[in-house]
Amino acid sequence: MIEHKSPGMPGRVYSDILNRIIDGEYREGDRLPSEHTLAERFETSRPTVREALAQLRADGIIATRQGSGTTVRRRPDPDLRRFAPLETLSDVRRCYEFRVMTEVGGASLAAQKADEADIDAIQQAWDTLQQVIHSEGVGARDDFAFHLAVARASKNQFFITALSFIHEQVESSMNLSRKLSQAKSVERQRLVQAEHLAVLDAIRRRDSRGAERAMREHLANAMERMVGA
Repeated sequence: MIEHKSPGMPGRVYSDILNRIIDGEYREGDRLPSEHTLAERFETSRPTVREALAQLRADGIIATRQGSGTTVRRRPDPDLRRFAPLETLSDVRRCYEFRVMTEVGGASLAAQKADEADIDAIQQAWDTLQQVIHSEGVGARDDFAFHLAVARASKNQFFITALSFIHEQVESSMNLSRKLSQAKSVERQRLVQAEHLAVLDAIRRRDSRGAERAMREHLANAMERMVGA
């Protein structure tokens, strides 16, 4: 079991339940024990348990419906524990949420504003990622370079600054995501590349809506691949 590194009992309850879900003790669709039962198990208060459950709910792991209790909604990828502490899952999710709100708009604007030099830069970044697959590397930095090239193509400094400002968090989440893909199969890595290519192709066609849609799907799929088993 992985110990939660964040202070406080809510973090301990969060990690314990999440580990049990990953280990299959609680499967998708299973109903979790009541707040009262969990409070007794951890020798803590119901508000503490409620706080932990609220975080699991926000992370999309569990769902609560009136009259039917709290059930497991999805099981995170078991390989997640090989590459990162489980408590980072919430931060990764928030990072992706922010990226959707910014990068989708940036890709849309890039399709309108990009010149040939911008498109060549995005293509070069994509080519580098293609080489990463062949060399069996991870390529988190190269992945970030691709997304930064799209931001630069928007010709709007605010998109570039926003992505650069969270560079460390984005690259960390990319590193985790790409390691998970690498642990699965080359086909999964190629799927990620196909999503990148869809963004590039839409920008090259000057298809603003297509670029927006491709970037949104790519970021949503990246999070789904991490959270879903």
